[in-house]
Amino acid sequence: MSQQPPPQGYPPQPGYPQQPLGGYAPVATAQMDHSLVTTAFTLPGYKITNTYGLVRGIVVRSRNAFAQIGAGFQQMFGGNISIYTELCEQTRRDSYELMMQHAAAVGANAVIGMRYDANEITAGVTEVLCYGTAVRVERE
Repeated sequence: MSQQPPPQGYPPQPGYPQQPLGGYAPVATAQMDHSLVTTAFTLPGYKITNTYGLVRGIVVRSRNAFAQIGAGFQQMFGGNISIYTELCEQTRRDSYELMMQHAAAVGANAVIGMRYDANEITAGVTEVLCYGTAVRVERE
């Protein structure tokens, strides 16, 4: 099994060479079928042929002042605060895409056990993490 290094910006992992911090190297995710990403630990109709380990995508976002003003007006009238909803959805999409790039970079064609996690780093700054186990699968 030939393992490729994870995208730049990740701490060293056993079996991977040290890489400088920075952004992701562009990795095409066209080979990744989004239907092969699951929160389960199995994919019905597929067998796992290789396990590559943890893959993740991390995005840290802050609210901008204009969005906070708009959200303040929405809060006064109650209901869904669409400005924050869109910010959350975009951040989740971005972290998911980064995870997919990481999975493609290590040679996976599927991700099992996918999860999201979010933490507030400081007031108005939130980290969103999308992670799972990168695997290679084949139809049974």
